[in-house]
Amino acid sequence: MGIQRIESVTYSVDDLNECVRFFKDFGLFLVERTDEHAVFETLTGQTLHLDTDPGPLLPAPVESGPTLREVVWGVDTREELARLAAVVNRDHEVRTTADGAHHAVDRSGFGVGLTLARAKKVTVEPRRANTMGSVGRWNEGLEPITRAHPLRMCHVALNIAKEGKDESVAFYTDLLGFRPTDVVEPMGVFMQAPGDDDQHTMLLCHRPDRVGVNHIAYEVPGFDDVIEGGNYMIERGWREARKLGRHTIGSNVFRFLHAPCGGRVEYAADMDRVDDTYETRVHETTPPHHIWALRTNRDQDAPAS
Repeated sequence: MGIQRIESVTYSVDDLNECVRFFKDFGLFLVERTDEHAVFETLTGQTLHLDTDPGPLLPAPVESGPTLREVVWGVDTREELARLAAVVNRDHEVRTTADGAHHAVDRSGFGVGLTLARAKKVTVEPRRANTMGSVGRWNEGLEPITRAHPLRMCHVALNIAKEGKDESVAFYTDLLGFRPTDVVEPMGVFMQAPGDDDQHTMLLCHRPDRVGVNHIAYEVPGFDDVIEGGNYMIERGWREARKLGRHTIGSNVFRFLHAPCGGRVEYAADMDRVDDTYETRVHETTPPHHIWALRTNRDQDAPAS
């Protein structure tokens, strides 16, 4: 099958204390902390690494300031892991570390790792809903969730340069087996990992024409988690990057926050799931960013979505 999921991500950061506070508030679980390094975990066992001194094993940063340095992808079997490493090694130097992971650099300068997927099982129990003719909750009120705890990192979005964009996409499609699901010609390419059923596991976005981290999305169980998780972050003093809404491509409900590690993070719920029968859609013009976004009477002069 091949790549199943994001296994870990590593950022180089300036203010470790601020980044630790951010991801604690965001709902990840701190599993390791030193003066220069911190590791967080999602409920399904993916890890987020924050380093003030990442060392020579990572490629040079692609942009100034705090930023994403490497994404490590989890592969289903040792045989497939070895095969993918060999394919990448034909044109790109691959280093193998003591833990058996393989590391290379993509065409934009981001670190790309391959390792065995080690997913933790987690039971997901979305809130039961009531509507006429379909009652999921009898004699039971709801309590606030208050804050979110992400289940998993569900996709990563990277900004790439327009020049050489096709080659940048080909690194993932031709070498690692990602499948384009939506190609937005003026903006970028949405791709699905072979072992994932989300509409996209990755986005390479050339619209800004500069290399850098765009965002990493974290799936939560439902709409309430997106809303209440975002509210909690704002109460804790963090800045929202985009109003609550529902994307057009992927259909997921979203809420974005500026992250002190660089780029943004997204709470996401209800992403489209697609299988091999889903044919790649090519868009000559960019679809609207969202189906809907939260509006109030303060937005009367804003254009309708």
